[in-house]
Amino acid sequence: MIRALLGKKLRMGRLVDSAGAVVGTTLVSVGPCYVTQIKSVDRDGYRAVQIGFDETKRLTKPEAGHLRGVPKLKHLREVPFDAEAELAVGQKFDVSVFEAGDIVDVVGTSKGHGFAGVVKRHGFHGGPKTHGQSDRWRAAGSSGAGTTPGRVLKGTRMAGRMGGERVTVKNLVVLAIDAERNLLAVKGAIPGPSGAIVTIKKVAGRTTE
Repeated sequence: MIRALLGKKLRMGRLVDSAGAVVGTTLVSVGPCYVTQIKSVDRDGYRAVQIGFDETKRLTKPEAGHLRGVPKLKHLREVPFDAEAELAVGQKFDVSVFEAGDIVDVVGTSKGHGFAGVVKRHGFHGGPKTHGQSDRWRAAGSSGAGTTPGRVLKGTRMAGRMGGERVTVKNLVVLAIDAERNLLAVKGAIPGPSGAIVTIKKVAGRTTE
């Protein structure tokens, strides 16, 4: 069986779990996804399956050639699958791959915040508002020593571009599934803004039950 699907983050909300507790939840529209390519060790050097998500009318000629025989899909990703699974190009998968109680990892692109200072980007507390420093509270302060080493070391936390990076949030619990509407409710937050494309991977052998 395939162990991951693509989906679109919809919004966050709240659900009441089996213990009666109100938990923060992210709603994801998952699939349907189609198998677009199967990679083998003999031909490609590794095993994986390429799946596609979100049908579109606009494709380049190379994309259309690659997707010949399957629906026109906008997003393609390679995901792992079980060794004993028998897959075929064009095969369709939906949210029924998952079950309530499954443990999943969600991969996506974090929200872009543009150029951000050290307080927002790294959580600096800032300097004291005293002794003439009332305008330096959100400044980074000293970034290195003087004579030795006499330079700013690589990796020093500074202001700069924040977000827009590949992020994986691990060990989230699937709270509920709506198979008719291909909806998945995941406990907690996942990367990206509403409408972002995410990959939901089932953690093999792990469940809350």
